[in-house]
Amino acid sequence: MSRVRVFIAMSLDGFIAGPNDELDWLPHDEGIEDTFTPFLKQVGALLMGRRTFDVASSFDVPWPYGDTPVLVATTRPLETKRSSISKASGSIDELIDQAKKTAAPRNVYLDGGKLIRAALDGGLIDELIVTVVPMVLGTGIPLFAGTSQRHALKLNDVKTIGGGLVQLTYER
Repeated sequence: MSRVRVFIAMSLDGFIAGPNDELDWLPHDEGIEDTFTPFLKQVGALLMGRRTFDVASSFDVPWPYGDTPVLVATTRPLETKRSSISKASGSIDELIDQAKKTAAPRNVYLDGGKLIRAALDGGLIDELIVTVVPMVLGTGIPLFAGTSQRHALKLNDVKTIGGGLVQLTYER
């Protein structure tokens, strides 16, 4: 059965991007790829928010997800030349269900602050892998602020991965 997993970096003060979606504070050579690559090999599909997709598409680097199917949660038209990218819409339950069907039997990689918060509130996330970056942004796009309730999580693993980064793995 497909599991819904989050893999995301967060500043020490809880932001996943600067106020204008800046990601220039993220380290590029601190070993995070050593944990991301094995994670991505277990993924059958990504469910990504539209804002996250737009930011990721703007990078001047090769598409990091290869041919893995990417479902972009959006109500706006979606233009892309990649056949692996498609538009998805509906409630968070419907989006997760569609992603699980696409990913089966592999895992779903959930990305994007709003989607993560909605899925967390809906009890739909099986695992959260959060890499804490030793950077205080002061303002930006929060990871967890805005959830509608409290969420008790179980810590399964802690890794120091270089440059002061700490990777925390939680499950519901």
